[in-house]
Amino acid sequence: MADTMDTTTKPHLLAVDIARRSNAVFIELSTGEQRRFRMSNSAPDFDRLVEFIRARPGPWRAALEPTGDYHRALAHRLLVAGVDVVIVSSVAQARYREAKFNSWDKNDPKDASVILEMLKHGLVMRYVDPMVAGHHDLQELSKTYYQVTRARTKVLHAIVNHHLPLYFPEMHRYWQTTRIEWWLRFMLEFPTPAHVRQLTRDAFIRQAWDLVGRKVEKTAKLTEIWHMAEHSAALPHAPDCLAVETFRISLRQAQHLNDLRRDLEQRAEQVLASNKDYEQLISLPGVGPIIALTVLAEVGDIRRFAHHRQFLKYCGFDLAKQQSGTQRGREQLSKRGNARLRLAFWLAGQVAIRVRENAFKDKYDRYIRPDPGNADLRRKALTAVAAKMARVAYSIVKTGQPYRRFHEQSLPSGSIPISRAVEAGATPLTS
Repeated sequence: MADTMDTTTKPHLLAVDIARRSNAVFIELSTGEQRRFRMSNSAPDFDRLVEFIRARPGPWRAALEPTGDYHRALAHRLLVAGVDVVIVSSVAQARYREAKFNSWDKNDPKDASVILEMLKHGLVMRYVDPMVAGHHDLQELSKTYYQVTRARTKVLHAIVNHHLPLYFPEMHRYWQTTRIEWWLRFMLEFPTPAHVRQLTRDAFIRQAWDLVGRKVEKTAKLTEIWHMAEHSAALPHAPDCLAVETFRISLRQAQHLNDLRRDLEQRAEQVLASNKDYEQLISLPGVGPIIALTVLAEVGDIRRFAHHRQFLKYCGFDLAKQQSGTQRGREQLSKRGNARLRLAFWLAGQVAIRVRENAFKDKYDRYIRPDPGNADLRRKALTAVAAKMARVAYSIVKTGQPYRRFHEQSLPSGSIPISRAVEAGATPLTS
């Protein structure tokens, strides 16, 4: 990280071990004077800390160990006050503490002192505040979409695994996709076979006609459902019983979450419509509005990474190897970066390898060619594709050029060897 502080003046150092309710603070002034105290995550304590900082002229540098999102408010106040804020990796801090004290003993004051030592030695990482950087809104939109999707998935799993076997198991054959909204509308109207068979076939077809959606053979489908309801494996629920009422509550909840997710998708497209980086990202095979939103929300300005290897490390796509003496481990992904970014590129890669005529599918096919039936090889191939997706995403955003299919075929160096698939090559667009 480029240090923009005045290096001619020794800075005051501030180390904070973040917790949910109160934080352990360790301050070392440029004179060598040290102070320890605890402060709560409250506006009065934040104000007192800022007043303490402003009362002592000179540059300040603060290191925080993030805990959830509890560090965000304090870090923002410090940045606004002109403090240079960095963060400390929790894993690095734990290993540094054990190496320094030769003990697993852990407490907040000790952690604060370890953070201060790591700050002195430069064992810190750059901190980017989403609100200051300007992508806080995108980040909150992306996280809200993620939470809505998780809640929706939980409800749908409950419907398929709990309710359907009890109320109408034969309807599971029509559950073809999680976006099957006509199915939810139909089940709300006809949650059990008893609701279907209380009508004649013609009356049932007329009443359910608008629920099924635009299908060419709706008459045949509804007739099939009507006949299935005659000999169903469902429990004998009365149409107006309390159990059926609870089933409908779950169905309405799934509908509501479907509507929320659709609204968030539309909102994301509206917000990103004029975003140049978004336009470049969606040119990639497999990248749609939500994956592009996730990338922009988690990264912010991708140009802040000087090299694509830095971006790969941020995503956790960098290679790592354990070695001790003559024993050498295999190179594998470190997975120490942003898990949501890895998931986004992994999902994009799964779609891209099913789309014809793109370099991602070509890479996948070449990777699995020795043994197409090997599940482990297919997983490794998809990992290589996801890493390549991240590299190409970095390149097209930084250069401002949309994705071009099979760009590497026009280059004299050709494609990256399979053994180096996860590493970046000489040319970002081709690696």
